[in-house]
Amino acid sequence: MTPLHLISLPLDLRSFRRWAAHRNLIEDEGAALHHLLGESFGKAALQPFRLMVAPGAANATLYAYTKTDQASLVQTAQETGTPDALAVCDPIRLAAKVMPATWTMDRRLAFDLRARPVKRLMRPAGVFPKGAEVDAFLVEALRRHPDGPSPDDKIDRETVYRHWLTERLGEAATVTEARFVRLERSVASRNGRRCEGPDVTFHGELVIRDGDAFAERLGKGIGRHAAYGYGMLLLRPSGG
Repeated sequence: MTPLHLISLPLDLRSFRRWAAHRNLIEDEGAALHHLLGESFGKAALQPFRLMVAPGAANATLYAYTKTDQASLVQTAQETGTPDALAVCDPIRLAAKVMPATWTMDRRLAFDLRARPVKRLMRPAGVFPKGAEVDAFLVEALRRHPDGPSPDDKIDRETVYRHWLTERLGEAATVTEARFVRLERSVASRNGRRCEGPDVTFHGELVIRDGDAFAERLGKGIGRHAAYGYGMLLLRPSGG
């Protein structure tokens, strides 16, 4: 089995924004990073990923999971990357470690996750056609009240999104705590179309239930848009 690697890569934000502007991607950071990483390291080589930026910082760190080893990533970037792209993400500064092939059952870990809790409709619902990508909160509201909202039923958004997270982890792990640290709506450009949706950052804790399934979930990401900066499960030591 090919091992999963966790990489970190410093980015110069000024160079990145200039590069994104030249590609007409300045309005969608996720799409800009998607193209930058694909052109530099190979299509889908670094995903899911997460860009971490401190307030007011001139530099950022990109984290990603990959099945490609460090030497191969560096070689690809050096051989095929364009000078302007490599000015943003110098492959020489890339660091990596090998992740566990499996995980111990009942291991408790803290996590940090930026996710886009949406669902693809299997049938029409309300004004949305079959196949539409819809906020999980709206899907739940339509499920409960297909004929319109009820003033007596107060649907809690945070509870809905926690349930969405639990569904996505499946048998891999049980979420014991998940709290919002950021909730907003953002517009994304996908295949020439603009779509608005929830942009949520969770902090919480989980307990691993199936070590192999958990390792697989890390590599695939949580939810949709894993190729655009969502769904990367960053792990931390548990608080207790």
